[in-house]
Amino acid sequence: MTQARQEGVVQTLRVAPGGGQVFYASAPDTASPVRQAENRCRIAGLLCEHLRAQETPLWKNHPICDSVEHPLQITRDALGRPRLLWGEYAGPSISFSRAGEEIWAALSGDESDIGIDVAGSAEFREGYPAHRVCDVQELEQALGLADGDVASALALLWSVKEAVVKALGCAFHFADPRDIHVQPAAAEEGGHAFSACLSGKALVRFSGTGCHPISVRSVPQTGAWLSIAAVRLPQYSD
Repeated sequence: MTQARQEGVVQTLRVAPGGGQVFYASAPDTASPVRQAENRCRIAGLLCEHLRAQETPLWKNHPICDSVEHPLQITRDALGRPRLLWGEYAGPSISFSRAGEEIWAALSGDESDIGIDVAGSAEFREGYPAHRVCDVQELEQALGLADGDVASALALLWSVKEAVVKALGCAFHFADPRDIHVQPAAAEEGGHAFSACLSGKALVRFSGTGCHPISVRSVPQTGAWLSIAAVRLPQYSD
């Protein structure tokens, strides 16, 4: 079932078995870089308010509970990964995805690094080089979840793989889409649960994953797929 967009409404899901909740929401966006930055701070603030209201033990006594003295900031590292700060204090992992005229954001409720991606089927219409995204087995699996629509299946696989590399913090700088192998899905309420494994240069870069799969949840949207990945890895230096 396609999930209806609910702008400004915080939704939750659990990505990794036994992991904490992830909070996500969408809001209208704009082409103006200045306004985009403002919109990211606004939606991040909304998610933080929701996390604060949960009184999660991990964040209960964190400066997130005092946003007046420690104002919210969003910075980016050398590879463009967003970092959430309250004053000088680091907050939970946050990730963004722009789709059409909307900005989506996801906030981790535990210590996992997360990535969110929203991919529209219109980006993968007839003629798109599917071999750049996936192998035959992955595509056959995704077709079964996308009612046989190739564009929707490719959008699903792309969103899963980009969510993974965003969670790893490298985007596609240190991983190719074909380095991310999407395993068969399990049906979950409102969507699908995937696991993804690394190979090639992605596995070399992130050898700490070993053979441990990365958890991803995907939820169908109108004409698109939303995927959120969660991973816990040690920090790597360039």
